[in-house]
Amino acid sequence: MKRIITYGNYDLLHYGHINFLQRARQQGDYLIVSLAEDEYNLKYSIKRCYFNYDERKLLLESIRYVDLVIPQPYGYDKIEDIKLYKIDMCVMGNDWEGKFDFLKDYCDILYLPRTLPEMRKISTTKIKNDLNIENRTEQ
Repeated sequence: MKRIITYGNYDLLHYGHINFLQRARQQGDYLIVSLAEDEYNLKYSIKRCYFNYDERKLLLESIRYVDLVIPQPYGYDKIEDIKLYKIDMCVMGNDWEGKFDFLKDYCDILYLPRTLPEMRKISTTKIKNDLNIENRTEQ
């Protein structure tokens, strides 16, 4: 069984996330999503997610491409996940190109395009920005 892992926030789940998870799952037989906990987001990326950890976890667990969701706490060691879950490949979006290369001694690394060329470019940040613009024009 080929085990795949990916990392992320997955806030305001959208078709870009679903498509990415589908393509990540196609790389193996079992997909684990390491989901950033709320504290991780605030301390590391200084982001506040719209949905809390439990809500984002519930959404991810409902996606057929995802086999397991595990917590990604602040300050934890990704290498430990690779060893513990016997990971064969880490799949990340190409906006993280090179940043996960430190795992190469433990598993294969694959950087996939975030959005396929035939899809409209989307991100959680874009959604948040678009909604802020719309809200301002309605007032």
